[in-house]
Amino acid sequence: MAGTTTAPKKPIDADVETITVNFGPQHPATHGTLRIELDLDGERIVGARPEIGYLHTGFEKIAEEMSYNQFVTVTDRMNYFSPLCNNFGFVHAVEEMCGIEITPRCKYARVLLCELSRVADHILSVGLGAMDLGAFSVMLWGFVERERLYDIFEHATGARLTTSHARVGGIARDIPDDLIPRIKKFIDDFPATLDKTEKMLSRNRIWWGRTVGVGALTTEQCLSYGVTGPLARASGVDYDLRRDRPYWAYPELDFNVITRTDGDIYARYKVRLDEMRESIKLIRQCLEKMPKGPINIEDHKVTIPSKKDVYTKMESLIMHFKHYMDDHGMDTPRRSEVYSCTESPNGELGWYIISQGRSQPYRVRCRPPCLLTYGAYPEMIKNALISDAVAALSSINVIAGELDR
Repeated sequence: MAGTTTAPKKPIDADVETITVNFGPQHPATHGTLRIELDLDGERIVGARPEIGYLHTGFEKIAEEMSYNQFVTVTDRMNYFSPLCNNFGFVHAVEEMCGIEITPRCKYARVLLCELSRVADHILSVGLGAMDLGAFSVMLWGFVERERLYDIFEHATGARLTTSHARVGGIARDIPDDLIPRIKKFIDDFPATLDKTEKMLSRNRIWWGRTVGVGALTTEQCLSYGVTGPLARASGVDYDLRRDRPYWAYPELDFNVITRTDGDIYARYKVRLDEMRESIKLIRQCLEKMPKGPINIEDHKVTIPSKKDVYTKMESLIMHFKHYMDDHGMDTPRRSEVYSCTESPNGELGWYIISQGRSQPYRVRCRPPCLLTYGAYPEMIKNALISDAVAALSSINVIAGELDR
């Protein structure tokens, strides 16, 4: 039930005098929606019960009343740090269910945009994590880079935040030719910001004291709680869907899966920094290898006709009407179901879809990475100090929209 605690209250040792306090919800530490009930022995945390808050909008039920392409706009709101990854992850699940093979150019374009989104997500995660511990300059550097990326997204999609750029069978529009030089300039300049961030933090005594050995998860704990993404890889879990369940153009590209073994906040910070460097490598390869050809498949029962064709061709106008104004849009296999997943910046983003043979799904269920990672939060702060709770929560990079239930 919305707003109830996710774990029963554990008994406290009768010999220990404890006090129970609310941690959150407030900015910046708990992002306005999260609440954790802490049992304290002095300043030491002996018990914690997290709540997912009240940012509840019923995303999965909304999907049942929308066509597959219409629901793309809702996926923006689930992870607003990297909406393109959610856009493409959802339509990838629909394409797997329907057996749709996208074009080679579309595969590379999706990888290009998703890796740019991964950089935007990670750089802000590192910057806000530093800000929560007092390193305000790093946050400002991160926001500068994110603004440059938002300018690129706006040029590519027409929107800065809620991109809604994916379509089943392709992309809303092709990568503009004049955008390529801007992307090249960004990937040439961006490593300097990473180097500056490392120089500021990686050997900083205050940063070391607040992150090394703090908020750690073991490999076994990550596997038990279903933690994926940078947090799992920082704890030695060598798992990345781009390599282990390859999709789009990833099998044709060269990149490394970054892992560390310490599992603490410092390890997560280092994993994200190195993953951004790998993303830059992937972006550069996409620009070099981007094939020519159509961005969408040539089947207007699946893809939406271009505006130019809608305004000039009767057949395209009819198909546009069927997609948007009628219940005769894209047909899907009747009583078919699929679980599909992609590697979002925070981990495994999964979609379970049941089809009813119409343009709308019968059921949609999302596996957002933040929900499972947040469930492991009490393990991170067990026997830690109150100040460590802020650092550990920041290292998770919780996106409240993903916690919707």
